[in-house]
Order: sequence, then C-alpha cells, then structure tokens
Amino acid sequence: MILNGNVPEGPIENAWDQHRFNMKLVNPANKRKYKVIVVGTGLAGGSAAATMGQLGYQVECFSFHGTPRRAHSIAAQGGINAAKNYQGDGDSIFRLFYDTIKGGDYRSREYNVYRLAQVSNNIIDQCVALGVPFAREYSGYLANRSFGGAQVSRTFYARGQTGQQLLLGAYSALERQIALGQVRMHTQTELLDVVVVDNRARGIITRHLITGELSVHTADAVVLATGGYGNAYFLSTNAKNSNVTATWRAHKRGAYFANPCYVQIHPTCIPPSGDYQSKLTLMSESLRNDGRVWVPKKKGDTRPPSEIPEDERDYYLERRYPSFGNLVPRDVASRAAKRMCDDGYGVGPNGLGVYLDFASAIERDGVDAIRARYGNLFDMYERITGDDPYTTPMKIYPAVHYTMGGLWVDYNLMSNVDGLFVLGEANFSDHGANRLGASALMQGLADGYFVIPYTIGNYLADVSPADRLAEDSAEMQQGLKEVQDGIDKLLSIGGKTPVDVIHRKLGKILWDKVGMARNAAGLKEAIQEIRALRDEFWKDAKVPGASGNINQELEKAGRVADFLEFAELLATDALHREESCGGHFREEYQTEDGEAKRNDEEFAYVAAWEFKGVGEPEELHKEPLEFKYVELKQRSYK
Repeated sequence: MILNGNVPEGPIENAWDQHRFNMKLVNPANKRKYKVIVVGTGLAGGSAAATMGQLGYQVECFSFHGTPRRAHSIAAQGGINAAKNYQGDGDSIFRLFYDTIKGGDYRSREYNVYRLAQVSNNIIDQCVALGVPFAREYSGYLANRSFGGAQVSRTFYARGQTGQQLLLGAYSALERQIALGQVRMHTQTELLDVVVVDNRARGIITRHLITGELSVHTADAVVLATGGYGNAYFLSTNAKNSNVTATWRAHKRGAYFANPCYVQIHPTCIPPSGDYQSKLTLMSESLRNDGRVWVPKKKGDTRPPSEIPEDERDYYLERRYPSFGNLVPRDVASRAAKRMCDDGYGVGPNGLGVYLDFASAIERDGVDAIRARYGNLFDMYERITGDDPYTTPMKIYPAVHYTMGGLWVDYNLMSNVDGLFVLGEANFSDHGANRLGASALMQGLADGYFVIPYTIGNYLADVSPADRLAEDSAEMQQGLKEVQDGIDKLLSIGGKTPVDVIHRKLGKILWDKVGMARNAAGLKEAIQEIRALRDEFWKDAKVPGASGNINQELEKAGRVADFLEFAELLATDALHREESCGGHFREEYQTEDGEAKRNDEEFAYVAAWEFKGVGEPEELHKEPLEFKYVELKQRSYK
C-alpha cells in the first residue's frame, strides 16, 4: 500500500500557516468536554500535556517515573537548535531546513522538516518566557555554539545541562496545569496496551508499578510520547528504563512502525570498561566544538598521549573532512572512529577508543573559558574515568544513542490508527536516517508546544465526546483481560536465566550484526539468532514474584519480551533496505571513500511495517519521499 502523509500543497514556506488556517477548530467551551491521554512526560509529552491543559482539554498524563521531571529528556546535554541567526553568520530557516534534510541523508519529509525549522524560533521564545536559563553573551543576548552537521552557530544551550533546564521549564508549565485541575497526573504508571476499536484509539491499559494494579483509561484521543528503542542494544546512552513497549504494543494493535533500522550511534561516549556495565555514558557533542579528535599515527601505540608528539598524531576528521573537521554529523564521525579502531589505531585497554583533546582550546582561550562552557561535563568524565580532561585527552568511542525510526505518522502527527498521535522520538517523522545534534530537543518541543495543539483539534472536531467508551465496556475489559493474561504468562515461565542475561545476549547480537556496519549475511544470521533467543526467553527466563505488588523483574521481563519481538523487525528492515544512508550503513553499499551510498531510485521512501503476528513476516507499506526544494545528491562534508 502507498501511504499518504497528508502533506499540504503549495509553497513550503507558507504550508504550515495555510494548513493551520484550513484545519477544523474546537471552540473553547467544547474543549472542556474532550479527554486526551498523554503517555510520557519528557519534552514532547510534558509540553503537549501542559499546552493542551492550557487550551482547556481534560488531560490524563502518564509517567512510569515517580515525578514527571525524571523523564529521559533530562539527560540531554549539548543544546537545542533554532534559526535565530543571532551570530549573523548566514543562518536562516531554509538553511536549518536544508542542514536537517541533508544530515538525515535525504530520508525525511521536506514539509515536516521545514515546519520544524519554522517553529524553532518560537521554541526559544517560549522557553525563555518559562525561565529556562540559556547561556548569554556579555551583551545579554542568548549565546549560540556550533554543532555537528552545520557551518553556522545555531545551538542554544545551558552549559551541559540543556535537557534538564528545558525539561524543568516544561515541568513547571505542566505542574501549573495539574494545580489548576486541567491535567490529572498518573506517576509510577506504565502503559501496557492501547485499546483500538475499528482502527480508532479508544484508551489504554496501565499497571501501577508500586501496587501492581491494572487500570483502564478511556479518552477521545491518545498521544504517545514515550521515546525511542535504543535500549534494545542493552548498552546504550539511554536511561535503563527507556524501552519500546508503548510503541511496540501500539504496533501490535495496528499502528505501522516506520524505518526501525535507522539507529543513531553517537560518536562521543565513554568507552565500555567491562562486562559489568549496564549502560554507557554520553559526553555531549558540544565538546567537538573545542575538542580535537585524533589517534596515534602508529598502530598499537600504547604511550600516554602526552608523550606522543604533534607530528605523530592523526587528526583524522580534520584530514578527511577539512570543511567541517571535527563537526561532521554523528554518523560520519562514528564510522570514522570505528574505522580507525578496526584498523588498529585505537587507544585504551581494548583499543576501542580515540582521543578528544582540549589542549589547543585551553591554550587559545584559557582554562577558565573552557570550564565555563563544559565544566560539568569535564567533572562527570573525571568522576567516571579518573582522568582530568583539562590535562589529559578524553577517550571516546561510539555508542547507541537515539533512534530515528518510530511509529509512522502523517503531517498532523497522527498514526494510521485514528486518534493515535505520536510525538518526539517515538515517531519517525523529522530526522530521516540520521539526527543532527541538538535537534531532538527541538523536535520534542516543536511537537508538544506548537504542532499537536493544532492538529489534535482538527481530529477532535469530528469526534463526539458522547461516543467515548465507558471504562466497563466490553472492549476495555477485553483489553484488561489480555494484559493480565500476558503478565500471567511471564510469571509462569519458571525458568532459571535472569532476564538481564537474555537482554545482554540480544544486545550483543544487535551490536555485532545490526550496529554501526551491517551486511546481508550478518543480518540473516541476526534474525535467526533473535528468534532462537526469543524461544529461550519463553522457555527459561526467570521472572520471580507476583503481579500484585512492586516487581521490577516483571517490569523488565515485559520490556525485554517486546525488545525480542521488535529486534526481528529492526534486522528485517535493515536487510530489506539495500542501500546505505545516514546511520544505516550496509557494507555492500559504500563509496570508494567508505561513505554511505544511497539508492534514490529504489529506496527514496519511508518503510512502514504492518504487524502480522509474532515471528510472521510483516507487511511493508511505502510512503514515497518527494524532494522539490533540495537536490538529492551524495552527501559531502569535505
């Protein structure tokens, strides 16, 4: 089936404004009759719930954390993009749009990305009004710094704590609506299913993580803002509780899953130090503004970096990409680091590391200037590794960080299931095959503050609140029963293998064969190994305890069960896409220089998959990608 993204017609620069005017409205008196469920309280979910509460809707908001401000958006470090052009260095809305399309290797919708660039400036104004303490120049103007994939400085930041500060801004707006009674907050509550009747989202089933109580919640629309699926790899920069459950279970109820093979490997992470680790630590990409990436020119050189003279260092990003240097996009920088380590030039105990060196910046600007920009990041690195980055270069290596794939949505951010909207990292819409740094926060807040409040009204205008399902309806009670049956199945396995052990095995399969580099043989092997591991899980997983109280092993088991199903689709999508683009690098499809080689004639489309049963082949639907405003060409950052 060919999918329709409901993209507006006409000039791209006017499309969003005209589309908003053409959308149906719900008048203020009627808004209070409608109930909207928002799942997730990160930047996308928190801003959406706050804004829709402000508009007058009844909002039910759900988080599996003890407080909304624990959402994983708090971990974002480096900044948020906007096309303010405060630096006067040539930035514009069109340039931000172009950089984002190019950075995603021409695998995203033009109209969605242009809208993102348009509303980016509004985001900054909104966040300043909420009290977000962005860094400022001496004059008082908001400061900007550069980020990978751009030759202008457009990234607004609050030291290395930008995600935290933006989340606290959205949290304050959300808490205000909670206090006013417009938003009802459900903390420590996990979504376990979406109730879909006649291809329309009617509510959700949840489990309280402390009491174990299952509950049904009905609404006129459901909004998922539940993040990405990077933790399928076990080791990632994501918080340990980040998972695929909400989007995967929506997928099993009919929502199409788009481009799952697009996984971002971040180039600037602390290398793993042992098998005991359960996650990896991100070091902000902003560090590449002043840090220079290098390896010794001699293979297997174990000398301390201070003993390696300048002429024996290979600043390989500056050598290979002179125009962008250390600020190439993440996919390019990650593959370059992997290549250097694979060729024997890596540093550290296992040779899986490259240096990120600030000596030149400290000599140029002084240690106080570097401390003002990155002090908290340097402190974090020293606490974890024991090395002082002011005097010794950081050691970094790529790690799974962000996922560009997600549930398919149209221009209005609605999935193919009526009334099921998907925001932020949980959808596929804006980043194509690779996300530029500082664009995740931009998309989350754009979706929550400036897109969904308009588009959800367009949907609700044709929905009658009188048709809302009752919580004791047959459909909701059937959903409740199916969730309980799934929990009982997990608890009845009676095996001996801890869930974490199986999860780690899955992560190794994905990292080795569906990671930074993929090939057809490895992907076929991965699919078979995932299936075998899934069988092992259902035969021998150890899930102790009961469901009627706090049971974190039960929580993990449900999420790992979903990862084991989802991982097969991830590998299948990577196998079907016979090209390299962005974060999806097929070894069979590369240029002579080892860069990603797209196949625009055959693969310039969104791959949206329809669930047909666990272990059954999923049905592929395609949304063709049209490019009217940018020219499709081989990416170059030289």
